Amino acid sequence: MNAFLQSLRNLGPARLAAMVGVAIGMIGFIIFIAARVSSAPMELLYGDLEPSDAGHVAQRLDGLKIPYEVRSGNQIFVPADQVGKLRMQLAEQALPSAGGSVGYEIFDKSDPLGSTSFMQNLNLVRALEGELARSIKTVGNVKTARVHLVMPRREMFSREVQEPSASIILKMNGGGRLNAQQVSSIQHLVAAAVPRLQPTKISIVDDKGTLLARGFEDDKQLMNRNAEEMRISYEQRLARQIEDLLEKTVGFGKVRAEVRADIDFDQLVVNEEKYDPESQVVRSTRTITEDVQAQDQESMPVTVGQNLPDTNANIAGATKNQNKEARNDELVNYEISKKVTKQVRETGVVKRLSVAVLVDGVYNKDGDQRAYETRKQEEMDQIATLVRSAIGFDDKRGDQVDVVNMRFAEGDAEADKPLDLIFGFEQAQIMRMAEILVLSVVAILVILLVVRPLVTRAFETMPAAAGEAGRKLLAEPGMSPALSGPGMPPAPGVPMEEEMESLDELIDIDKVEGRVKASSIKKIGEIIEKHPEEALSIIRNWMYQEA
Repeated sequence: MNAFLQSLRNLGPARLAAMVGVAIGMIGFIIFIAARVSSAPMELLYGDLEPSDAGHVAQRLDGLKIPYEVRSGNQIFVPADQVGKLRMQLAEQALPSAGGSVGYEIFDKSDPLGSTSFMQNLNLVRALEGELARSIKTVGNVKTARVHLVMPRREMFSREVQEPSASIILKMNGGGRLNAQQVSSIQHLVAAAVPRLQPTKISIVDDKGTLLARGFEDDKQLMNRNAEEMRISYEQRLARQIEDLLEKTVGFGKVRAEVRADIDFDQLVVNEEKYDPESQVVRSTRTITEDVQAQDQESMPVTVGQNLPDTNANIAGATKNQNKEARNDELVNYEISKKVTKQVRETGVVKRLSVAVLVDGVYNKDGDQRAYETRKQEEMDQIATLVRSAIGFDDKRGDQVDVVNMRFAEGDAEADKPLDLIFGFEQAQIMRMAEILVLSVVAILVILLVVRPLVTRAFETMPAAAGEAGRKLLAEPGMSPALSGPGMPPAPGVPMEEEMESLDELIDIDKVEGRVKASSIKKIGEIIEKHPEEALSIIRNWMYQEA
């Protein structure tokens, strides 16, 4: 132990400080690598948090003594193996609170006995607004939402009933936007949750100030909006059909189609009656027949003889007239064939279609380069024929189809790439393994290039220090120069020629042993007893030099 301390003293303060610094650095580096390797990777717990929610979540994690990292001010990362557990624990405490909006949990902490009816009604509206905001956030591209409800109270003995209304402001994710169907679904969602609220009484605005839905729409505005949505949907459907059809031939992402449709949404009611004179049918027949017979006798002068009995037969000179009359009337009613048509057109009629199709060329490999080549005119004509058939081309209504072959810009839309796996590992896992490998290589290089040379030099100084101690020991009076080790200067008073002879004699082991036994064995024993450490250093010096 004393020899080791003496060796450290011989190194000097500068070398000792360097060795201690390197040792501390290596220990810290090894601890860092061990902690880095053994620590669980950090995973996103919550992202896009409001500042208040982020503060509450961080405060709760501090209470649970769980390490976490806050990145970008609104993202909290925790160890990956605790994400699920922490989400359940925080959800039990209503964290995060959806940007400050409260739901029905507001009634969990309120005192119903100490609150007035006004406070109860106000809390009900707040809870309903918060729950609706949370539901709207589940719609795609919606980051946050705020709902404002106007629910008028009906006064006593009042005959007028005011309808409720609502306004909604949405904050979108990045450049995301809602389509007309999603906006309509939000309107109907809110309308179904509030009594007597109509979808037309709901206004929706996004964070850019764009009016997505206008409240208090009349029938005409609603009809115009539906017509515009129908036109856009029809155009998009045709464009998608054209792209899906051509991509099977020219390749994915190498065709773009745009469709413009002129649609007539005028409501038309047509009532039509047609008569066919060639097809007539007897509907009814009526026949009237009359036959009249009458006899008339001419009148005679009135005399006394006419009044006598039995005189009528003997009256002479009387004349008789007979009248006959016959009439036949026939009435026949005919019905002509009639066709009545009533046509109501409400869905709209396509008046004209304009289609523009852009097709990329063909790329041929020329070594490491890709050579662009335009498509043949025959192929372009075939593509145009397919497009006309797909859209139901009608030349009479003035439809137009243009198919153009142009080179697409690099980096245009590409197919969805599958998950990149290298030897079955994801990119993040490979990066972590590479990080560990680099740290290990750096540690090995530090050990080989820094620590090892310092330790080697330190041990090289130890034999030199031992040799110095041996020289001091041999310099004492009466000490024989035979005890000087190889490479050590002889004791004072010995000439150089005698030193060379002594070195030559040391080669003969028999002479050395005989001389030591005869003259110095007793003296060496006494010196070793008095100076055991110095003697040990001398022996070590011999061993190092022989090695």
